[in-house]
Amino acid sequence: MAFIVKSTTERLESTAGLVLAGAIARSCGLDKILPNHKSDNDAVLGMFGLLVQGRSTFEEIDQFRNSTLFQKTFEMRFVPARETLRLYLERCALNPKILDSFRACNTKLLAKTIPTPIVVAGRSYIPVDIDVSTFDNGGSHKEGVGRTYLGTDGFAPIFSYIGTEGYMLDCEIRPGSQHCQKGTPEYLKRNIDTLGKFQLRHPLLFRLDGGNDAIDTIRPLIGKGRFFLIKRNLRREHREEWLECAKSLGTARETRPGKTVYTGTITRSHPKADPEMPDFDIVFEVTERKTDHEGKSFLIPEIEIETWWTNLFESPEDIIALYHDHGTSEQFHSELKTDMGVEKLPSGKLAVNALILTLAMVAFNTLRLIGQSAIALPHLLPVTTVSKRKRLRKVIDDLIRIGCKLVFHGKQFILRIWNGNPWLPVFAELYCQFQKQ
Repeated sequence: MAFIVKSTTERLESTAGLVLAGAIARSCGLDKILPNHKSDNDAVLGMFGLLVQGRSTFEEIDQFRNSTLFQKTFEMRFVPARETLRLYLERCALNPKILDSFRACNTKLLAKTIPTPIVVAGRSYIPVDIDVSTFDNGGSHKEGVGRTYLGTDGFAPIFSYIGTEGYMLDCEIRPGSQHCQKGTPEYLKRNIDTLGKFQLRHPLLFRLDGGNDAIDTIRPLIGKGRFFLIKRNLRREHREEWLECAKSLGTARETRPGKTVYTGTITRSHPKADPEMPDFDIVFEVTERKTDHEGKSFLIPEIEIETWWTNLFESPEDIIALYHDHGTSEQFHSELKTDMGVEKLPSGKLAVNALILTLAMVAFNTLRLIGQSAIALPHLLPVTTVSKRKRLRKVIDDLIRIGCKLVFHGKQFILRIWNGNPWLPVFAELYCQFQKQ
């Protein structure tokens, strides 16, 4: 069928869901982040409005210069041009307190959520997954771009996620060449201070990779209501000695002919521990392969060792499963980098990119809150789902990019959405909820 394309003078918008993000932004104080610099505050809100749509470049703001909905949603005096947006954000980045202000807004936003714990043998833990993820910015000359551990040129920011939903607790931009352990103890202390502001019902479980196997990492994690699970480096330890230890102390199971896996726990002190520090458990998983998967024998058996530091009291099998679940944080990285398009940071200045990444954290949690709130309304959802987390790309597609007609009547703006839109009941209910917060 052929269609006839015509223009109209009516105000039609394709992103009615921005009003959801705007309501959340106001509830966490993002609209008053710079009360004495209203032009800079408009730039911050304009960038936030782009990020919740999965847009991250300065040039994309030009699409909304004439959008009444975009301007009114965030109560901006005007929508800045791309050059103005860049200059104002560079000026904001000179404010030494701007990142802390964004983190304070993020803390207010997270206070509205209830992180879902992990349940192990009837005991519940709230996971706090901390990990570094590389941002590929190869071919650019941006400040801070360096060779990352993956062999690409870019940045190596660190992220913290809380709960099984993956709310972002904190983030910090880092040059690509910076080792993941540098600055991590201070970063952990800031995370713990933030967590102390929440009324959490369950103990915390911090999970980190092997790059953070250091006593300076473990030291701030020791405390009431805090547990840790950190991948351990073997350093110069001999595999044969670990195999003998596993055979004498571990539990063996044959996963296939010629392959035996030993799991267990031993207690040792960290080689760099202070004299007054207690010993910690080392959970091990030692795999001995005498044949390959086709049954051909090896001349010398293959030995694979994996060990973890922990102060948990769970079984070795449960602890190993808890660490493998830590890999879910890679999906959270993917949502930020791919769904929100944040990987290619837009500025050539590291301070501005730090500002945008921290603001993206607030946008990330805004979208996560919208998605999780939608899942909590199963009677209104247009599709039946058993998913416990709505991916951010689906939040943007289903609840941000909703077509509407903007009408000004009786000194008030009205959004008219097609009554056949399957997401209209969810959208209307969420808007009522966020407006009351």
